[in-house]
Amino acid sequence: MGTNGALGRKLRMGIVGGGQGSFIGRVHVTAAILDNRAELVAGAFSSDAERSKASAADYAVDPARAYGSYEEMFAKERSLPVGDRIDFVSVATPNHMHFPVAKAALEAGFNVVCDKPLTLTLAEAEALAEIVAKAPGVFAVTHNYTGYPLVRQAREMILSGELGDIQAIRAEYIQGWLRTRLESEGQKQAAWRTDPKKSGAAGAFGDIGTHAYNLGRYMTGILPEKISANLKVFEPGRALDDYGHAVIRYQNGALGTVTASQISHGRENDVRIEIDGTLASLEWHQEEPNKLFLRRNGHPHAIYTRDPNAPFMNAMGKAACRLPSGHPEAFFEAFANIYRAAYDAMELALTGKPFERTNTVYPNVHDGVEGMYFIEQSVASSKADGAWLPLKHPLARR
Repeated sequence: MGTNGALGRKLRMGIVGGGQGSFIGRVHVTAAILDNRAELVAGAFSSDAERSKASAADYAVDPARAYGSYEEMFAKERSLPVGDRIDFVSVATPNHMHFPVAKAALEAGFNVVCDKPLTLTLAEAEALAEIVAKAPGVFAVTHNYTGYPLVRQAREMILSGELGDIQAIRAEYIQGWLRTRLESEGQKQAAWRTDPKKSGAAGAFGDIGTHAYNLGRYMTGILPEKISANLKVFEPGRALDDYGHAVIRYQNGALGTVTASQISHGRENDVRIEIDGTLASLEWHQEEPNKLFLRRNGHPHAIYTRDPNAPFMNAMGKAACRLPSGHPEAFFEAFANIYRAAYDAMELALTGKPFERTNTVYPNVHDGVEGMYFIEQSVASSKADGAWLPLKHPLARR
């Protein structure tokens, strides 16, 4: 996991966002440097220059490369010699800034790793996809739950036919932290996530429902056809949904459900998915990520553990592991797997070699557009009393 890639050096990282009080910025940086293939050298940590410089100290970044805006960072980094400037930009801002920052980074010639959801609106996502298609570099989206070894194990099992034809997907993401109006108490994370101007058209469904939906798409590969959704605000005065569910019809005839809650007492980050096939069913829980349950009628239930040396692990599952069995690998490592796969592509891009843009191990702009379509169609369906609406976007990854 060292620096022996095509470049023979560490990739140089710049980040937008991640200033004091940020949760996801610290996660991005921790994951990005986990495998010793990158180093954080610059950042526009805050739109306030003084706060940006103060935040730089938290990351041991030279204050001279702590910029007061992303525009300043891209302009000054671009003016540096190729051997000194940043190689890629991580976008770790609230949702409303994803599009302008990612667009500017791509147009400045930098590779991009963008947090999810991709943008504030579907129109922005589609516009960004056009820019990505013309850009020479890599664009990754951190749907980080796809990075868990046993999620990738399950994906390869399903795509190779071990479960037979997929008939049902039940995915949910259940939290309880917004049971009360934290946003009215000055809590930073709650404030922007419940603000339509910063979060977008959906609350819980945009923040965490997209993860649940994306897991089903990533693990099965089957394309959606239509969606019927019901979203609701249960906490009086809140502007965006804090609970919702959707039913999805897939093109192969399968049915799926997505449930998202941020008002369920005692629930933390309970992402779970169950997939039924004609030959077998499987189940995975994010809070116990090192176990995968496989069931077949008439057979003992099987528990796959994260063991890179076991014969039952397939190539995709093994490749996502860093530790021997019994040592838990979890959130940071899964997040880092998105970065690791993106780095492989970045090293090719930076040395002028071709790289895969659509059928990537890491989530890409196609997945990001799908996520935005899921959000907007869920909201539209709910407003129409659960009407069935199209869900297959032309840019959907096949």
